[in-house]
Amino acid sequence: MTDFAYKPTLTGELVELRPVTEDDYPAMQEAMDDPEVVKLTASRGEIGEEAARKWYRTRGEQTDRLDLAIVDRASGEVVGEAVLNDWSPEDESCNFRIFIGPKGRGRGLGTEATRLIVDYGIQELGLHRIDLGVYSFNPRAVRAYEKAGFVVEGVKRQSLKWEGERYDEIVMSVLAPEWKAAALRSEA
Repeated sequence: MTDFAYKPTLTGELVELRPVTEDDYPAMQEAMDDPEVVKLTASRGEIGEEAARKWYRTRGEQTDRLDLAIVDRASGEVVGEAVLNDWSPEDESCNFRIFIGPKGRGRGLGTEATRLIVDYGIQELGLHRIDLGVYSFNPRAVRAYEKAGFVVEGVKRQSLKWEGERYDEIVMSVLAPEWKAAALRSEA
């Protein structure tokens, strides 16, 4: 039975994923202030410090989602977050989202963080499906998601208007049987 009330710490070679806290606000805000993160996440408008701190302070209380800080094990710094949200208990599915700030880019941290949280979602929480959306101007993320086991399902055409341009959203997912089969192949 899926239970998002428990907030695990997941450790890989490059990253540690741990429950996000209010103390992570400065690092998260620094990452979210990066123009590339703003565009890649299609973030609009500002969230004030008080509201953002409250958000991070209350993530541990949430029973329908999992918000984990991505910690670069080499530096000990928080470089982003990985989230399972939009949980549908009836369908045993949820959405995945991630962002990595400038201090964590280009070293495989996002790929490992994705694998860790997806593995947890499927193997430990019993999810059948995890999906995500990524904008067409981010082919680097599409490749990283494919490396982590996600498959392109379709395209939501011109679903984002950003700075006067229209962009497609690529819909991707991973299913538990595919994930488990890939895990067995990698163990062989």
